[in-house]
Amino acid sequence: MFAQGGDGLKAKHLEIRIEQCLALAKASNCPRRKFGALLVDPDRNVVLMDGYNGGPRGGGELCGGDVCLRDAEDVKSGTRVEIGCHHAEMNLICNSAANGVSTKGAWLLVTGEPCMMCAKLIHHAGITKVVVVDGGFGGANGVGYLEQHGIIIQRTDGPKDPRGDNL
Repeated sequence: MFAQGGDGLKAKHLEIRIEQCLALAKASNCPRRKFGALLVDPDRNVVLMDGYNGGPRGGGELCGGDVCLRDAEDVKSGTRVEIGCHHAEMNLICNSAANGVSTKGAWLLVTGEPCMMCAKLIHHAGITKVVVVDGGFGGANGVGYLEQHGIIIQRTDGPKDPRGDNL
């Protein structure tokens, strides 16, 4: 099921980290889709930081406090990413900054393709590789942007959203 780890991280360790990432996604309160992300040091095989999608810190369970703004405004999945939860990648990078954890040279594992907004954050944070667990985000994404800017993209299979792309 999982792809080879490549330079710096053995395949069995990558598999374990992906399982952790998938488990982390369960912490999300988002009623639409749940995403998890891990920042990993590929040379030492340690988790540096984590994140999952959710409402703003101290702002309630959902992106609108007690309502999902995307549902309330009938926003189709994969569009208007500025509305809704803080993304897993965004939370991970902000948590890293708030805690003095360097992202430079690290790998990011995420349970879906990063959107363009998160791709820009990933690039500027100095992350060198993104391992995407396929089956998540189905809209316009930032994978092409990341590849254009020299970030290695590795895809691996993961659980598919049983609701399909009808959200």
